[in-house]
Amino acid sequence: MTGFAERYGPWAIVAGASDGVGAAFAGAMAERGLNVVLLARRQGLLDEVAAGIRAETGVETLAVAVDLADEGAMTVVADATDGLDVGMLIYCAGADPNYEPFLDLPIDDALTMVRRNCVVPMQMCHHFATPMRARGKGGIVLLSSGAGLVGASNMVAYAATKAFDMVMAEALWAELHGGGVDVLGLVLGLTDTPALRQLLAKRGVLRSADDPAPIPGAATAGEVVADALANLQNGPTWFVGEQLRQGSMQLGSIPRSDAVRMMVQQGAATMNPSTPVQEESH
Repeated sequence: MTGFAERYGPWAIVAGASDGVGAAFAGAMAERGLNVVLLARRQGLLDEVAAGIRAETGVETLAVAVDLADEGAMTVVADATDGLDVGMLIYCAGADPNYEPFLDLPIDDALTMVRRNCVVPMQMCHHFATPMRARGKGGIVLLSSGAGLVGASNMVAYAATKAFDMVMAEALWAELHGGGVDVLGLVLGLTDTPALRQLLAKRGVLRSADDPAPIPGAATAGEVVADALANLQNGPTWFVGEQLRQGSMQLGSIPRSDAVRMMVQQGAATMNPSTPVQEESH
């Protein structure tokens, strides 16, 4: 724990920290002795998460309410963290709440996702990795998704942004890992989060978002975090779960046109209430 804090502390920033994987990452950083900046839109929920972390671990916390899709989001984050020595950046924000055809939604919905999933994480990496490089230590974890491996229906903007995140993490690793900064593109498959539960309930796959039944084949937030921390120094890319690792190899072994058709079929099965959930979603 001491070694982790020396390498990645004293402060960690977790974007999307109000629930799900982000909240789990925030707790894991605090358990390892790092103070935590929590970023998300809902101040009340952030304050609850921050209070729980302080009570359980005794570290300092800073809860910053910010919409990471806003044009001025990076300014808000930079101002709030001015003077903090940030050694870890974890970007978890960016789930797709809609899963709808591209042309059925306003173009602003897609542009919002591009800002949240591409523009702001790039700004944050540039801002916080610069002092990490100067110190010769630090860590960056960017969450991507199996949806970014190949195009499929109802995920035009989401899949494209997650492909962007994956390649950005790999390129950052290529530039930074030799200087002591660990970068990991963490690719999630089906993950049991509040956002996914709300989407599946909306589409009739679950009875309700509060349905306690496990989502078949889904990783828990705790499992995602454990996998990430176990492979933090094994960048540039790590696929969470054996099912996704095998799936990525299968997709890579066939022509991309065939891979797209396969994803279309599996995606239809995932969101059809009459079939079990099996496909990747983040």
